[in-house]
Amino acid sequence: MKILYLTDQVYLHGGIEKVLSQKANHLAEVLGDEVTIITYNQQNKKPSYSFSSKITFLDLGVNYEIAQSYFHLKNIKKVPHHISGLKKVIQHLKPDVIVSSSFGPDFYFLPYVEKCIPIIKEFHSSRYFYKKTGVNLKGKILNYLNRFTEKRYSQLVVLNEAERGFYDSDKITVIPNPAQISGEKATLQSKKILAAGRISPVKDFASLITIFFHLKNEFPEWELHFFGENYGGTQEKLEAQIKEYGLEKSILFKGVCNDLKSEMVNYSIYAMTSETECFPMVLLEALSVGVPVITYDCPTGPQYIVQNAEDSFLIPHKNLDIFTEKLKHLMRNEDLRKEMGDKAIVNVQRFGIDQVMQQWKDLFRSLY
Repeated sequence: MKILYLTDQVYLHGGIEKVLSQKANHLAEVLGDEVTIITYNQQNKKPSYSFSSKITFLDLGVNYEIAQSYFHLKNIKKVPHHISGLKKVIQHLKPDVIVSSSFGPDFYFLPYVEKCIPIIKEFHSSRYFYKKTGVNLKGKILNYLNRFTEKRYSQLVVLNEAERGFYDSDKITVIPNPAQISGEKATLQSKKILAAGRISPVKDFASLITIFFHLKNEFPEWELHFFGENYGGTQEKLEAQIKEYGLEKSILFKGVCNDLKSEMVNYSIYAMTSETECFPMVLLEALSVGVPVITYDCPTGPQYIVQNAEDSFLIPHKNLDIFTEKLKHLMRNEDLRKEMGDKAIVNVQRFGIDQVMQQWKDLFRSLY
């Protein structure tokens, strides 16, 4: 089968890029499909994750101004080049199916560029707060345009059942992200807590820092480490909070990591305090190496990944008291961490890449 993936770029470290590499590699290496990935903002940079040599890459060289809205005049002027370039590639490749991975200008015109080939749009973020953006006229127009366009796709793919209800289309399939299961396992003896993701307000790392501050006197040897890229000056604000608490030696920012899962084996707890998460890959990675998770039950993803009181603690959203209590319980009890870690490795098997990619193949075939 000839499968064409569309995305903006693959040089940044992010969930979409990581998942795309896993899926494309499996299709090309294991299932023997002919996979092509088309980008439009790659700018001759190297991919951040490893891709099979059997995968073909093409970049359209549109190079939108990512600091500006896609609706900014500077970017709108580049859309015709994007459309014409994409048309030529599709006509040349004649793929059996097209999958749009990221969200960019092509979302709006792709269903009209090619009407004979099945086109799938996959969504990686939660729609939970989506309606709140439509309170003004501009937001209402954009919401209407998005929903009108979504109905033009052959199929929409969302990451969990809760997300299905946020779309008007009746052509929706739920397929979770895959977990990479490598056999690595954490010892869970270190006195270190890990949190990861883009250092941005939506991750609400400030709450986790506050929780850790309340526990520091009781657990003076423990440390909290953040992995991720700074966004919009958020890290500087968090560093000021850390300094105010006097925790500069206990809370560290470790930057971007090319292989986060290999780092995870050095930690004993994974903590998440996000405002919203659709299907966080980091939870799959933590569970796959036997690191117990403590996470808010934020909308909408964690509840579909972790097994509360088995491999993780799922905390009522924004309840700092319960989060603090359960985190303390994990920090104090190494045997509990190991018991939950063993269950995590078993439970995460349901997200194995063989199972997930079979769902994708079934979807591809169903569109013919």
